[in-house]
Amino acid sequence: MNSARLPAAGTRIQLERVFTQADFDLFARLSGDNNPIHVDPHFSATTRFGRTVAHGMLLYSALWSAIGTRFPMVRQIEQQLMFPAPTYAEDPMLLEIEVSGYPTADRCALSMRVRRAMDDVVTLEGTTVIELDEAGR
Repeated sequence: MNSARLPAAGTRIQLERVFTQADFDLFARLSGDNNPIHVDPHFSATTRFGRTVAHGMLLYSALWSAIGTRFPMVRQIEQQLMFPAPTYAEDPMLLEIEVSGYPTADRCALSMRVRRAMDDVVTLEGTTVIELDEAGR
């Protein structure tokens, strides 16, 4: 992919995803993060959230997968993530990625957000910088 085929600054990628309790459970098994807030509905019902919530890195993994569909063969240089609200199982979520710009010829800055479709509450907000390899430029 040459630079003429790279998405312009301001280009947006958006997709909808519904995370399930099975997703939370599988991610817990794979990551080793078995915090009951993610995997135990009975425990979670007693917390301020009232339900199980997604692992933050599960959300970011879904974003990273979407980035990889548009920018194959890249390497992440940095990331900054915040999780201002919970993501619950079975809620339709909008995953959004926007090309912020190209700080150098071989790097692309992206802004990312996950928000609930029903009320627009942001549950993940962040940025990442990726390095484009020769094949990806």
